[in-house]
Amino acid sequence: MKLPAPLHVCNEGLAFLLELAALAVLAWWGWEAAENVALRLLCAVAAPALAAVVWGLFAAPRARFRVPLGVVLLVKALVFGAAAAALLALGRPVWATAFGLVALVNTALATADRRARVPRGV
Repeated sequence: MKLPAPLHVCNEGLAFLLELAALAVLAWWGWEAAENVALRLLCAVAAPALAAVVWGLFAAPRARFRVPLGVVLLVKALVFGAAAAALLALGRPVWATAFGLVALVNTALATADRRARVPRGV
């Protein structure tokens, strides 16, 4: 299913905002995960940093490694799932559900759109 150009642009923009939100939520969770200030800081930096590195290596549009679509979708599911789980751990079940659903629909639309835009036989 090829999305019309304006919807394609909006969906890509939403994907970027979801990625940023996932990193912010992971940082928030990291800060709340420990009591010691040094550990809080470490977790608040390490959790989103790990997610960003994995995303950049395998799931970003200009990822360091070209991997099959299944691997890209697995990485996205792990990062977005971790963010939703972090929201649950932070006591925000409605936010977690909303984030997970929006990420799922966004990723499904983006995947269908990309498949429709790639010429057959490539």
